[in-house]
Amino acid sequence: MGDQIHTREFCISDYDAALQLWQRVEGLEIAEGDEKENVAQFLARNPGLSRVAVGESTILGVALCGHDGRRGHIYHLAVDPAYQRCGVGKRLLEECLDGLHKAKVKRVIIMVADDNQRGTKFWERCGWEKIRGAIPMGIDL
Repeated sequence: MGDQIHTREFCISDYDAALQLWQRVEGLEIAEGDEKENVAQFLARNPGLSRVAVGESTILGVALCGHDGRRGHIYHLAVDPAYQRCGVGKRLLEECLDGLHKAKVKRVIIMVADDNQRGTKFWERCGWEKIRGAIPMGIDL
């Protein structure tokens, strides 16, 4: 990754740029709970864990990261298409995992859309495995 790209904590002031990035990345779905207010609450409950990669003054990568005290979760890890395959995503992932490790989290879970082949390949290259026998389920409140 080039010297001009640095990473730092994701701040709620990054939200609009992050949302624009998420909307440009194929396979990433914006859903209920991804509104600015909800993301602000998530960041407040998980200080220092979510990350952004910045080049000059532009956000090139984003990862939301947190935990519930037991399991870690990474959401919406995305890299600008022009910077994919340059190590940005892997660096954000490593920083998230480092933060979760320091928080003494033992297991981290992600969800990848079943039609997101590119995303699935990224996670597999990074050593992640499918959870056999698990079926993702949810309910809207």
